[in-house]
Amino acid sequence: MRKLIFILFILLANQTVNAQKLDRIEPMFWWVGMHNPQLQLLVHGENIAATEAQLNYPGVTLVKVHKVENPNYLFLDLTISNDAKAGKFPIVFTQNGKKKLQYVYELKNRDQSASRIQGVTSKDLIYLLMPDRFANGDPKNDVVKGMQETKLNRDSMYYRHGGDIQGVINHLDYLKDLGVTAIWMTPEIENDMPLASYHGYAATDHYKIDARYGTNELFKSYVEQVHAKGMKVVKDVVHNHIGTGHYLYTDMPMKDWLNQWPAYTQTSYRDQPVMDIHGSLADKKRMLDGWFVPTMPDLNQRNPFVQNYLTQNHIWWVEYSGIDGLRLDTYPYSDPVYLADWAEKMRAEFPTLGIFGETLVNSVASQAFFTGGNTVNGGFDTKLPGITDAVLKDAIYEALNGKSGWTDGIYRLYATLAQDFLYQDATRNVIFLDNHDMSRFYSMVNEDIQKYKAGMTLLLTMRGIPQVYYGTEILMKNFSNPDGLVRSDFPGGWKGDATNKFKAEGRTAAENDAFNHFRTLANFRKNNDALQTGKLMQYVPQDGIYVYFRYNDSNTVMVIINTEDKELSLDTSRFDERMATATTATNVITGETINQIKTITVPAKGSMVLALK
Repeated sequence: MRKLIFILFILLANQTVNAQKLDRIEPMFWWVGMHNPQLQLLVHGENIAATEAQLNYPGVTLVKVHKVENPNYLFLDLTISNDAKAGKFPIVFTQNGKKKLQYVYELKNRDQSASRIQGVTSKDLIYLLMPDRFANGDPKNDVVKGMQETKLNRDSMYYRHGGDIQGVINHLDYLKDLGVTAIWMTPEIENDMPLASYHGYAATDHYKIDARYGTNELFKSYVEQVHAKGMKVVKDVVHNHIGTGHYLYTDMPMKDWLNQWPAYTQTSYRDQPVMDIHGSLADKKRMLDGWFVPTMPDLNQRNPFVQNYLTQNHIWWVEYSGIDGLRLDTYPYSDPVYLADWAEKMRAEFPTLGIFGETLVNSVASQAFFTGGNTVNGGFDTKLPGITDAVLKDAIYEALNGKSGWTDGIYRLYATLAQDFLYQDATRNVIFLDNHDMSRFYSMVNEDIQKYKAGMTLLLTMRGIPQVYYGTEILMKNFSNPDGLVRSDFPGGWKGDATNKFKAEGRTAAENDAFNHFRTLANFRKNNDALQTGKLMQYVPQDGIYVYFRYNDSNTVMVIINTEDKELSLDTSRFDERMATATTATNVITGETINQIKTITVPAKGSMVLALK
């Protein structure tokens, strides 16, 4: 009996020894010459904690090996010295002195190309698109064997439609001609979920482009081709959550990798507890630690391993691909102390990197709270350069749709901009009128073409970094109930589409009218330094007319918005502070020269952009 037990023990021991399997090491490679010499590798494999890790490479030191709750993980702390050279070396995993597994790690030289990581500033115009819904450039990747979503269905707003990165590449000339200078796609990384993950915000692999969009190599090529066209790339990243299909959820390294609750607890979606000096800790915890939705587990950014994983991943993508900016999804829902540390580390590696956070909140003060500089006595500096200016968006809608009153209509817009003193620099805010989570702008102004033109005029001449949602230029419409309705395919992006609205001949007369208005203003902005970096001077609205100027020492642009249903005559004498030396102007939209500008006739619900001379 004892002999049988001994034999069973030996068999079980051998089974344990043979169970080791290396699934992945992340980041899969790194670079020499980084500002931060510390690197933490996540090692995932069956029972990998039963092994010992070792390496031997000049300039690289294995400082510490962390064994955590889950034996399928090791975390390796490395120091990469300044004199380390690019090259490959084995990381060896041994058990009882015997080599069991090996991973050949590579350190690369950093790419110092001048076109990389240019930043995104107020000189830019960002075009937001959803790759699944913009254009299908490679039908061969529409359905990928082994992934959970097994069919393509363009008739359903919930299934994938087949758009991809190659489709965007195929239309770069269209975007450049439109006046776009930066392209932001909703997240391109893998979302291997059963249904409705085409939006990209339920990641299942942080280091892999979704195979239905392309490959890592194609994404890098896309960035290079965008740069070659004189444009930039913004990448969308998510700190707050992952998808339930992620290995970090199905096989968690440790229980507190996620924010855990006794029972499922959803966030309150209310930002106020994060900044409320009278607020309760319970409300703050619910806001920050509650899950966004059941299919998106909430990451615990107070966990230092989570912090390292996310920060290094974002550094990896910037260095690997050379992107110019990052948009931070669901910014108010993540741990603010970590986000400040993240921003500092990102800018230390990439000083020119553009960064802005999504903050869909309801007041200027709340938006300012999340921006850098501790300008509203928030207690610490977030280090965040800019935010998505949803309050300005709401004010523009009120200006276009509301009835003028002491604080309503066009006065709301004036009053909102008058609070720019709360920001460290309001020109770093991204201004917009809609996106993939909101009703489309054209529908929100009741499909009124004059209001549409006024909105585009405001968007493209206002302070900040303008962002337009794909299809706005061709009057794509719908309300976000459900949100799939505002994520329709761009007509002409698929072979066999009935119409191709990438071409003038495929657009209706009304669509071409809107397109030409947008294109004219966008390209004027692209070549006008006053609209890009000039100062803003606004005047209190009178009689339904709002006037502001963008100007610098050599260039002045006058913008006039008439919110009334009648033509008005504008006496410009009250604007002498900015117009004193100007005698004539050019109407930017029509190209007409206006020889006298003491009195200007403004059409009903009309907008004008005048280059003063």
